[in-house]
Amino acid sequence: MDVITAVKLYIEKMTSESGPGMKILLMDKDTTSIVSMAFSQSDMLQKEVYLFERIDTAKSNERMKHLKCLVFIRPTKNNIAFLCHELRNPRFGSYYIYFSNIVPRADIKLLAESDESESVREVKEVYADYLGVNANLFSFNLSNCIRGQNWDRDALHRSMDSLTALLLSLKLKPNIRYSGGSKAAHQLAKECYDKILKENTLFDFRAQESGAPPPLLLILDRKDDPVTPLLNQWTYQAMVHELLTINNNRVDLTGIDGAPKDMKEVVLSTEQDEFFANNIYSNFGEIGQTIKTLMDEYQVKTKSQKKVESIADMKHFVETYPQFKKMSGTITKHVVVIGELSNQVAKQQLLEVSELEQEISCRADHSAQLQRVKKLVADERISLKNALRLVLLYALRYERHANCDTVGLLNTLKQRGGDVHVVPRMLEYAGQHARHGDLFNNVKIMDAVKLTRSLIKGLKGVENVYTQHSCLLKEILEDVFKGRPLDPMYPCIGSELSFRRPPQQVIVFIVGGATYEEALAVHAMNLSGYKCILGGTTIHSSDTFIKEVLTATSGQPMKHSRSLQQFHNADI
Repeated sequence: MDVITAVKLYIEKMTSESGPGMKILLMDKDTTSIVSMAFSQSDMLQKEVYLFERIDTAKSNERMKHLKCLVFIRPTKNNIAFLCHELRNPRFGSYYIYFSNIVPRADIKLLAESDESESVREVKEVYADYLGVNANLFSFNLSNCIRGQNWDRDALHRSMDSLTALLLSLKLKPNIRYSGGSKAAHQLAKECYDKILKENTLFDFRAQESGAPPPLLLILDRKDDPVTPLLNQWTYQAMVHELLTINNNRVDLTGIDGAPKDMKEVVLSTEQDEFFANNIYSNFGEIGQTIKTLMDEYQVKTKSQKKVESIADMKHFVETYPQFKKMSGTITKHVVVIGELSNQVAKQQLLEVSELEQEISCRADHSAQLQRVKKLVADERISLKNALRLVLLYALRYERHANCDTVGLLNTLKQRGGDVHVVPRMLEYAGQHARHGDLFNNVKIMDAVKLTRSLIKGLKGVENVYTQHSCLLKEILEDVFKGRPLDPMYPCIGSELSFRRPPQQVIVFIVGGATYEEALAVHAMNLSGYKCILGGTTIHSSDTFIKEVLTATSGQPMKHSRSLQQFHNADI
């Protein structure tokens, strides 16, 4: 149940089956991202892949018959057309074609007819049609997939294809359950179920264990938990994504003070950066202390290497220098990233904002929380983005409260120039009428008296902030793995065999996007001995989530929400 390993095995298979010799890798936009998130360019060079090219962009007509061409593309109509054109006018000595998903027989026939020079040596399916973000986290990089309650048709078909490819890559034939209140989740579950039936031969895996319950594919809907993607994050990977944005494992540092000229874009990958892999779930204070310790170790080691007194010392220095150079680059990269995170925390007053966010999401105390939200929303030091998130969290929790004052908060936000139109759209998307179940009752409440703040030794001014919030996914997974009844909240599509034991392997997919906080919850479950992976149409920050909501909603008044009625009746 490791999605990165599954992708890497396919790519290693592609590069080895063609035998020794110089190779070019011909990809499309999607497979370029898939490969780059699994391997660095230097890793591919070691596999004798020296050139990389896109099949869908302009290229030279230079013939390079000494090169073997590895073709790794999605089996789309456009890609098939591009590949047929390539085969009619072959530029390379031989072609090894690998499709990232199931390819129709008609397309195979079309390729065969185009290969007049008989330069194709292999045509195979490899089921690497998804982005491996972490070992337990995958994404399809699809944004704004839902309109109202329905899928964009192209996004639905892409999600179904990629989800079934994921199952094939992990050799799993699961039972499928979905969020009962979600039309979109039901649509995807039905598509996947039909696809598995149609490709039954491909899904004919040997039983992993006699009498073991089948795996479970659980399809959820983002609208059932709109709170998690709105919260500020405090673990390393999640925090970088929220404040700096991670795009296919890359972070743009352009314009950030202290970033070296050769470090305007850095890679944060668990496969290519050991420090990042070891600290993706560390909180802000812990990561600061860890990088400080790493710097101390580096300084000690570099000082010891200055004593070069013999030929043997020189030889030892030359042998170890590349490692020190790599270590120095790692330190510099993370110091720059962490430094910018620290600047943003101070600039945006995030400790104070996050504390209130956590309290609103975890416990009901309307009067006190309303006064604090009013104060922060009116505070010019608080960014409009963070003020908006506080109003969104307040509106979602107290939507039907007798003294709900969302309109008053919106008036204050409007006076500061905030995007007040987002709030009614959020309630339309994920208000109480739209959510499946009772979100706020399912969030575990922690006694505020028990919450503590602790300074991290060695880093003055950096402290742990409240992390009370427990995402809805954690509660759902506990029910799944403990064998609690899932019907009727999460009905099964098709027939399900009855097993006394709960599933041992669970794949969760969130329509509308997953978050790094939910990936952390899955990681914690796996540390407890469970086997679970998480995926989503995309991986959200609060900004991308709000954009998703605006795309999915119409902005029309809805009778279900008291806050919405107040908003549309008020002169905002």
